Amino acid sequence: MKIHEYQAKELFRQAGIPVPAGKICHNKDDISTLVTEMGTPLAVKAQVLAGGRGKGGGVILARDKDEACAAAAKILGMQLVTKQTGEQGVKVQKILFEEGVDLRHELYLSLVVDRECADIVIIASLDGGMDIETVAANNPERIIKVHVNPLLGLQNYQVRELIFGLSLQSAVAKSFAALIRKLFTLFISYDCSLVEINPLAITGNDEVIALDAKMDIDSNSLYRHPDIREMHDTSEEDPLEVAAAEHGLNYIRLDGSIGSMVNGAGLAMATMDIIKQAGIEPANFLDVGGGASAEMVENGFRIILSDPNVRGIFINIFGGILRCDILAEGVVAAARKLDLSLPVVIRMEGTNVVAGKKILAESGLNLTSATDLSHATSLLKEMVQ
Repeated sequence: MKIHEYQAKELFRQAGIPVPAGKICHNKDDISTLVTEMGTPLAVKAQVLAGGRGKGGGVILARDKDEACAAAAKILGMQLVTKQTGEQGVKVQKILFEEGVDLRHELYLSLVVDRECADIVIIASLDGGMDIETVAANNPERIIKVHVNPLLGLQNYQVRELIFGLSLQSAVAKSFAALIRKLFTLFISYDCSLVEINPLAITGNDEVIALDAKMDIDSNSLYRHPDIREMHDTSEEDPLEVAAAEHGLNYIRLDGSIGSMVNGAGLAMATMDIIKQAGIEPANFLDVGGGASAEMVENGFRIILSDPNVRGIFINIFGGILRCDILAEGVVAAARKLDLSLPVVIRMEGTNVVAGKKILAESGLNLTSATDLSHATSLLKEMVQ
C-alpha cells in the first residue's frame, strides 16, 4: 500500500529522521492563511500517489507570498499527468506547503526488497533529484548498492561503505549515518517494500534532510499496522477495485472485453492467458478464493457487470473447497437476481462437477458449460463475434 508524501514524512518525524516543516492544505480558501503562517520561501507540492510530480507541474518553488499563493491555486484541483498516472492523470485534492531549505547538494537514497537475493538493498547516488532509472542507464558507476541481510540488520561497515561511496565529509557523514540507521529501522518495523528519499538534501550547515518521502508498505502486513490502514486513500483507486476489496475479492480492472471469475490466483493468471489465446482481451483479474460463498459470487458478478466494456464472462473453477454444485447454485442465483443478459461460459472441474453442470443446464439461463479448456477457448471466440 502506498501512502502520501506528507504521511510518510510524519512517520519519518516519529522515527527521528529530519524533514522540513510542512502543512497540508485541502481547500483553496485556506491557501493565503497557511502561506502567511508558514512564511517564505516555500515548496508547494501536489500530494498524489505517483512519481514525477515535478515534471508534471505538481511541485513549484515560491520565493514570496504572491508566488506561493498563485502556485497553490494552480496545483490544487489540477489534473496532474505524469508517467505513472497515465494520460488521464490524477486530480490533486491536497497540497503540501513545505519550508525552504538551504540546499547545498542533492543525494538519492532508497531501501527496497531484493527478492532475487532475499535481502534488503540500499541504493544511493550522488545524483539526487533525478530519475534513478536515467542515472542507472547513463551512469551506472554513480549508483551504490549495499545488500543487507534482514536477519543480521544493518552493520557499521555497511554504513561506512555508503559514506565512502558518496564521498561524504566527516560532518555530513555523521548526520547521514544517523539517518540511514533510523531509516532502516523504520523500513523493517513497518514491513516496507520500498522507502525512497529523492532528493536527500545536504544543507549549508552539513546536515542531511529528507526533502521527499515515498513509502510502500506490504498490504499483507496491514493487520499489524492500524495506523497505516487509517492512511489508506481510496480516492485515487479504481472504484470497482475499492468495492471488490470491501467484499473480500481480489479484483484488478483491465482494458479488455471478457470478464473472468476464478478461484485461485494462479488459475486466474492462466485464465487470462486462455482469453488472450482466443484472440481477445481480459477485462479483469478476479479471484473469489477457494472458499467463496454464493454472496461472494453475486458480488463478483455485480462488479464485473459494472464495467461497461464487458461483453461476456468466463468462469473457470476448480472445485475443491468450493464445490462445483455450490458454485453453480451461486452463479444461477446471481444471474437471476442481477437479470444477467451477457453470455457466460463456465468451465468447472473437481468435486461434484456433474451435479454442478446439471444445475447450469436446467437453469434456463444463458450459461454455457465448457467440456474442457479447448472447448472454452472456442466458446470465447464465438462470444465476441
